[in-house]
Amino acid sequence: MSDSTTAPASPVVLEAWFDLQCPDCFRALDDVRALREEYGDRLDVQLRHFPLAKHKHAYAAAQAAEEAFAQGKGWPYTEALLARTAELGERGEPVLLEVAAGLGLDAEEIDTALIDGRHLLTVDADEAEGRAIKVTGTPTYVIGGERLDGGQSQEGLRERIGTIADRLLGA
Repeated sequence: MSDSTTAPASPVVLEAWFDLQCPDCFRALDDVRALREEYGDRLDVQLRHFPLAKHKHAYAAAQAAEEAFAQGKGWPYTEALLARTAELGERGEPVLLEVAAGLGLDAEEIDTALIDGRHLLTVDADEAEGRAIKVTGTPTYVIGGERLDGGQSQEGLRERIGTIADRLLGA
């Protein structure tokens, strides 16, 4: 008997290409939450950064989110920040630090990360990979090698992702 038969199946990866100043990405969180609830640890939802040029503070927000992930609260930070997209657009980087402090993160460390650029390479790599796979707007999802553009319409997107996940999981 091979060891692989007793090993747990690898989770299906869902890459969520988000701009953290994008109102459509905030609306997409309901789908992401529902998919996480339905699939649990069988679906690994990974945040990928695709800051759009039209959103002045999205690049800094992506860096701040990476620092929040380093501090162990990446998704709570992402969700809280997306809930304040309009405020981020109006007030800029102070919102990034307020969200961090509100979640009990080290806001000073997030500020330092924005200054020293420790997460620039991660954000730049995500953006470059997004361009390579023809991400043009957010949210965009990649699952099982299929790209689904939620920036055009989120109608039926959760169901399409679920159908692909079921197929990949052999359900």
